[in-house]
Amino acid sequence: MKTNLPDKLYYSIGEVAKAFDVNASLIRYWEQEFPILKPKKNRKGNRYFTPQDIQHLKIIYHLVKEKGYTLDGARIALSTNAKIADTVTILDRLEFVRAELKKLKDSLVDQPE
Repeated sequence: MKTNLPDKLYYSIGEVAKAFDVNASLIRYWEQEFPILKPKKNRKGNRYFTPQDIQHLKIIYHLVKEKGYTLDGARIALSTNAKIADTVTILDRLEFVRAELKKLKDSLVDQPE
């Protein structure tokens, strides 16, 4: 899953929801369901997610949306399987490599001989 977030210290819930292509209410719901998510909140109650929170959201998104886990199943998988984070990181890298290879292929096809 490609999130297209710039390198920043904090991300608003709107930016995060747009990057994951989900509603902000789903992000707030996952925050309640998964104790691993702990965004910072200002006095108004606005949530600000750190890059670490984004990594946790990638893992949750992968388990729930891509693999089809239930929330209970995802919670159990997060607590029992330490390699899930590595798997998601590897998948991100593979998607990046695939996109780069596709760009390279398209640029070779477009060039006249």
